[in-house]
Amino acid sequence: MKTNKPIVIILLFALGWAFMYADRNILSPVMGVIGKEWGLDKVQLGLMSTAFFIAYAAMQIPAGYLADRFGRVKVLVGGYILFGIGTLLSGFAPGFAVFLLFRVITGFGEGTYYGPAYGISSSVIPAKYRGISSAMINSGMAVGISAGFIASSYFTFTLNKPWQFTFYLFAGLTVIVALLIGIFVKDDRKSVALVSDQDQPKSDLKLLFTRNHILTYILIFCSLYGFFGMLTWLPYYLQTARDIQGSQTGIISSLVPWSSIPGALLFAYISDKVKNKKPLVLFLVLAGAFCQFLIPYADNFSLMIVGLVVYGLVGKLALDPILISFVAENTPPHMYSRAYSFFNFAGMLSSIFAPYITGYFAQATGKIEIGFYIAGAVLLIGGILFMFTKQESVQPSFSPLSKKEILER
Repeated sequence: MKTNKPIVIILLFALGWAFMYADRNILSPVMGVIGKEWGLDKVQLGLMSTAFFIAYAAMQIPAGYLADRFGRVKVLVGGYILFGIGTLLSGFAPGFAVFLLFRVITGFGEGTYYGPAYGISSSVIPAKYRGISSAMINSGMAVGISAGFIASSYFTFTLNKPWQFTFYLFAGLTVIVALLIGIFVKDDRKSVALVSDQDQPKSDLKLLFTRNHILTYILIFCSLYGFFGMLTWLPYYLQTARDIQGSQTGIISSLVPWSSIPGALLFAYISDKVKNKKPLVLFLVLAGAFCQFLIPYADNFSLMIVGLVVYGLVGKLALDPILISFVAENTPPHMYSRAYSFFNFAGMLSSIFAPYITGYFAQATGKIEIGFYIAGAVLLIGGILFMFTKQESVQPSFSPLSKKEILER
């Protein structure tokens, strides 16, 4: 039953991202409820997301090494099951300290996904389709963000369920997704390693820290800073600063991920057609930063909605597939999992700081809007630095070989 057909990989990995992001975002709409129940201030509310992302980031590099050494599917599925268990336990937490512990467990589990998943997809899918295929896989993020926002808001504020209910629901579904990936996805580690031993340079850590790699790591850090700051605090911002009912914040917040799907597919398609990705990246950075300034600045509700929709079209989820493709072009195939682990580790470092820093300034100034302005400035800095990358690829494109071709060699 195991296979590595691109369409199967895309569908299952998109489904994997859907539940990863659903879990992260079922917390956001009910932060105010949890805060009242446990007597938390804004800094502590931000710490709930920060604790998760510390664990998630800490697992990136170890997961990449383990996946390239022992098997990408094994590491991915084992971690995904742990993620489901952590989500379930989060719903049973009796208080703030225990909740933080269970969110750390959840973060460790989710931290095994990124490197192995993109290591497999980048090895299986031809180079000329890497951008568009990554955008299709990433579309699961958008679905998950929306599902998390809407489900949490609906069950908690419309059906008057306890906030823990959504954690229980998604925990069970998460384990099912882990089993599907384990059943249907074939581990390609041995075939890639065989080709790499004959045709590729040895694993040298320096290959993952070229100028192009480092500047890409910086940009993904800057991009995710604003993205996760917004995901964490947007529903709370809408409720407190815009006086929008909790039952509606999930739907409004979902405008960002849903508008990101056509944007990501469009810009990924363009990226696959052009050799020099820098002009496209610069456009997305400038447009994304402008929207991050516009959303809190606009007094008009309709203008704020426009800012959210446009940010979805040009923001992190549109930029990600381009950078994923760029990393693959500059990395030997047998080091893909490690490269993507470093790439995602750099991005996740920002997610550790963004929720907490936003909460800190909101607590200190009484205005949550300042977090949006900081995020826009950080994104501009990352985009400017990316303009210093080299246009040419450091490594040749890799075209996956069939098992027969590998044995003939």
